Amino acid sequence: MNYATQFKPKILDALSGYTRQQFVKDLMAGIIVGIVALPLAIAFAIASGVSPEKGLFTAVIAGFIISAFGGSRVQIGGPTGAFIVIVYAIIQQYGVNGLIIATFIAGIMLIIMGFARLGAVIKFIPYPLIVGFTSGIALIIFSSQVKDFLGLHMGAVPADFIEKWIAYAKNINSVSWYAVAIASGTLLITFFWSKLTHKIPGSLIAILATTAIVQVLHLPVETIGSRFGEIPSSLPSPVMPHLDFATIRNLIQPAFAIALLCGIESLLSAVVSDGMIGGNHRSNMELLAQGAANIFSALFGGIPATGAIARTATNVKSGGRTPIAGIIHAIVLLIIMICVGKWASLIPMATLAGILIFVAYNMSEWESFLSVIKGPRGDMAVLLTTFFLTILVDLTVAIEIGMLMAAVLFIRKMIQFSEVDILTGQMDDEAVVSDKDNLSTLAIPKSVEIFEITGPLFFGAAYKFKDAIKIIERPPKVLIVRMRRVPIIDATGVKTLGEVFKESKHRGTRLILSEVNSSQVMETLKNARLLFAIGRANVTTSIETAIKRAEELINENSPLKHAKAHGQKNFGSEISKEQK
Repeated sequence: MNYATQFKPKILDALSGYTRQQFVKDLMAGIIVGIVALPLAIAFAIASGVSPEKGLFTAVIAGFIISAFGGSRVQIGGPTGAFIVIVYAIIQQYGVNGLIIATFIAGIMLIIMGFARLGAVIKFIPYPLIVGFTSGIALIIFSSQVKDFLGLHMGAVPADFIEKWIAYAKNINSVSWYAVAIASGTLLITFFWSKLTHKIPGSLIAILATTAIVQVLHLPVETIGSRFGEIPSSLPSPVMPHLDFATIRNLIQPAFAIALLCGIESLLSAVVSDGMIGGNHRSNMELLAQGAANIFSALFGGIPATGAIARTATNVKSGGRTPIAGIIHAIVLLIIMICVGKWASLIPMATLAGILIFVAYNMSEWESFLSVIKGPRGDMAVLLTTFFLTILVDLTVAIEIGMLMAAVLFIRKMIQFSEVDILTGQMDDEAVVSDKDNLSTLAIPKSVEIFEITGPLFFGAAYKFKDAIKIIERPPKVLIVRMRRVPIIDATGVKTLGEVFKESKHRGTRLILSEVNSSQVMETLKNARLLFAIGRANVTTSIETAIKRAEELINENSPLKHAKAHGQKNFGSEISKEQK
């Protein structure tokens, strides 16, 4: 994919050959997704610790931008449950203004990631890590809704997970059975309605039914209006957040957490939707759109936004195939907010708690969780570490430690994959040759040792090569190192080869590199001047040629003369020149 295509919004492709029939499908899908998004936008905002209208502002503004300028044909953007943990923590520490600034900075970071073409990199986040923090977020969402689900009469819910449950236990005697009935009814309606039809979301039916019951029977349960007041019926004017160095320094870490989670969630959603429609999203353009969406969401007082997997899947199942459906979804939300937004204040808090607990159940990925638990121990360790850190410490810390663990475990696997085999040895003045690759059929001089390196020769595996070389009791006249199965080499590997070369030279042993097949390895050795130090004639393309070259070196009367003839120099001075 060329540079221009990477940063081309998908809507430009979709409009080429756009038909009336497809517009009708996109229109219906947009209306359905807009209705689905309404209760979720309100619920996610309240669960995040902000007023409900901020969720609607985000769904309208960010949803429009993500669809209009994104790199996916069917992505639906807006507030999601994944952000509840981060947003709630930021508000507790920095307030709503701090959240707006962090969201704004995160948007800038996402744009930088997009232009830096990091979209492909973010997609390769380890699966156990994703399952770990997603399951952790689901459990936190569930625990945050216990107060409203049970209708507990208590003060503010503590942010800490353990303190939260201690507070619930202390106030368990204040349970409102009316709230429990409303929340339980919401769960049942939401769950079983999806078995009947997907045309109308069960959450909307639950809201309409429970709100009507509460108003008709005058049940004593808390509503959005009694807690937050009336919901505005229009968008606010954009306001540029005040930025200074001290504020940016304090909020850079939570902003990075928002940007990273947004990138992961949006690209995961895009990958899932690609599988559903047989498409191919543009990850870097998607990051740019996500960045712009979060910047404008912050300007209008909204919260972080990203691609929503559930709403995107609903869009696809409803017939949406172009970004027009996502744009219509944002317009539908705006119309609903303007026309009937004031009625949203009548929705019971217990109803929203039931909806969010259903969302948490869908997010939990318990089947995937159990599958990873039963898998390799390394994956299980990453999963459980990320899961518990998300719950007990912080999502940012969980992702950072999870990534570090996954990287260390990967390096460990690469080290295990890397091997150094001794293919010849000296015993009682008789050559002993292994049968590996039929080497025993070759006439190998007794004063020649052959080692083979298998796997990446990098900082984690270089010590194996050094240790293997040390076991040679009597220095051979020629040391052949086979590198046919070395795909990559790093600076540590080059340094190790250089040290082996210097040590061999000191002991009067000539070094031959055989079958350096990887272009990366060859280029790296060339740039480090190691090939020049060893001598081009001593870098062969086959083991047979290497053995013939070894015989030539053994038969030479003057190794010093040979060194001058092949332009060998002190390797230490060559390395020092390169370092300078």
